[in-house]
Amino acid sequence: MQTKLVHNTPTYIPPPIRSSPPVQVQAPSSPAPAPTKPRAISISAPDTRRVAVPIEPDDPKAAYYDYQFLFFSQRSEATQPITLHIMHGDIPVDFPSGTYYLTGPGLLSDDHGSTVHPLDGHGYLRAFTFDKVSKDVKYMAKYIKTEAQVEEHDPETNEWKFTHRGPFSVLKGGKKVGNTKVMKNVANTSVLKWGEKLLCMWEGGEPYEIQAGTLDTIGRYNMMDGGDLQDHDQNHRADVWEVAATLLKPILYGVFKMPPRRLLSHYKVDSSRNRLLTVSCNAEDMLLPRSNFTFTEYDTNFKVLKKQNFKIPDHLMIHDWAFTDTHYIVFANRIKLDVLGSMAAVYGVSPMISALRVNPSKSTSPIYLIPRFPEKLPKGKERDWRVPIEAPSQLWFLHVGNAFEVRHAHGNLDIQIQAAACSYQWFNFSKLFGYDWQKRKLDPSIMNVQGGNDLLPHLVQVSIKLDSEYKCQECDVKPMKKWKKSSDFPATNPAFSGKKNKYLYAATTLGSRKTLPCFPFDTVVKLDLDTDSAQTWTAGTRRFIGEPIFVPKGHKEDDGYLLVVEYAVSLHRCYLLILNPKRIGADDALVARLEIPSHLNFPLGFHGFWAPT
Repeated sequence: MQTKLVHNTPTYIPPPIRSSPPVQVQAPSSPAPAPTKPRAISISAPDTRRVAVPIEPDDPKAAYYDYQFLFFSQRSEATQPITLHIMHGDIPVDFPSGTYYLTGPGLLSDDHGSTVHPLDGHGYLRAFTFDKVSKDVKYMAKYIKTEAQVEEHDPETNEWKFTHRGPFSVLKGGKKVGNTKVMKNVANTSVLKWGEKLLCMWEGGEPYEIQAGTLDTIGRYNMMDGGDLQDHDQNHRADVWEVAATLLKPILYGVFKMPPRRLLSHYKVDSSRNRLLTVSCNAEDMLLPRSNFTFTEYDTNFKVLKKQNFKIPDHLMIHDWAFTDTHYIVFANRIKLDVLGSMAAVYGVSPMISALRVNPSKSTSPIYLIPRFPEKLPKGKERDWRVPIEAPSQLWFLHVGNAFEVRHAHGNLDIQIQAAACSYQWFNFSKLFGYDWQKRKLDPSIMNVQGGNDLLPHLVQVSIKLDSEYKCQECDVKPMKKWKKSSDFPATNPAFSGKKNKYLYAATTLGSRKTLPCFPFDTVVKLDLDTDSAQTWTAGTRRFIGEPIFVPKGHKEDDGYLLVVEYAVSLHRCYLLILNPKRIGADDALVARLEIPSHLNFPLGFHGFWAPT
């Protein structure tokens, strides 16, 4: 495939995925209506029981067919290392030794008619190990043996039967009223290799520890206990919400078996201090207009170096966050309790997430700047972190690429954040990825709304200016000027995490496929933040891509390689691609393409991690 300059519009790419029992999404006679104010592009559904692949990529039926392949189930595992065949190019002589770990849902349909939301799919860990000496790339893949996976899978018959509802799904048949198996920890969202531990993480509980060499599951790993907690809540009196929390805890913890605290799946690595940073919050905060956030910093032996609790007087939800040398940054995605939705969720007729809705009551986006080292702040210059900075736009923040700060000689502080965000009007918890829980289908039109560039996920730059007393002088949230197309999964060189960066990479689309103009992604974009320019590499017709991961090999910011998984739907194949970030925008950006064996094609991954040897 060729690289293209940004002003070109190469054809769009969808993915392949998988040969073992596919997610049995049956074609609807008409698409589910978009759950948003903008009108969705109408895509009629094909008969997915047929094997023939439509040839015309802009045929609506072909678009629906291609989209389903992104979320097919893969029941097979690669329990022993398999050497991948190089289809194009060669492994560079200077490509470092290490392993690229990628996690995501692997099993989305059981053998009893239930199809779950991708966010509730059982975690499937993939590992690509590079040997600098032999130039071989070995591949392994295994299911993470969570408690839910062990209960729902029979290894003797290889039969699956979902018993846990999961926060985003409704099961077909079975027990609905009184089914308290809600919090289904599937460890499918992110993966981390820190020190000697390999961890697979989920949004609602503890991570699972994995044996790096074999990918065998060791068990749950308790990261949230330990260390002396600094509680910055100055108001310890029993207010009405504390009373409500006291009443909720026995129900959530005892009846629904929710863990008291949930560890967010997005972590940060402070490359300057060589620290791992995590955030956890209380389970009951999902239903209350206040939020407890515990920030913890670890050394490479998982020794707790710092642990602080901050209570924010707002009902909000975060998936990702940011940090700088002096602050933790929380984007307040406001939510509210849906009473009718809660009743339907408890009775099992709608997903549990139906109890929550976005709250577009304010036209601004609150951003909380929380002091990372409050003990170092000069007396009298402490800013009240409970008061958010109100950005003059309403955006739901999804993923952060990087954040850094610049301290000026006169004491003023500039904070810059690069992130992906979408609109409140479009965002819908239960409709993410186009999931229709009532019809148990994936509708690509929900992810491809007309005029979707401003509504769907896109890249933004946040600029905050503080004076020497930490008072906000200015706050702007602006789209990237040179790249306004639908984009997500922003990434940088990990060595520049928390530092000023020039380059930002992301998965995006050129919008050339009329029926799938916004998602899935088919292109890698490289943004030069200094010159405000953009260059792209696109995979080709009916090929999709996932999250790009930067593999550093030198000291310069773009000195390294990009890894990205390609899903070639028309060929029913998955590939691992190596791109040269310095050549993005040129014809030779693609360095190598490695083929995953066809019987091991896998579904779309969520987040990955490069672990050097």
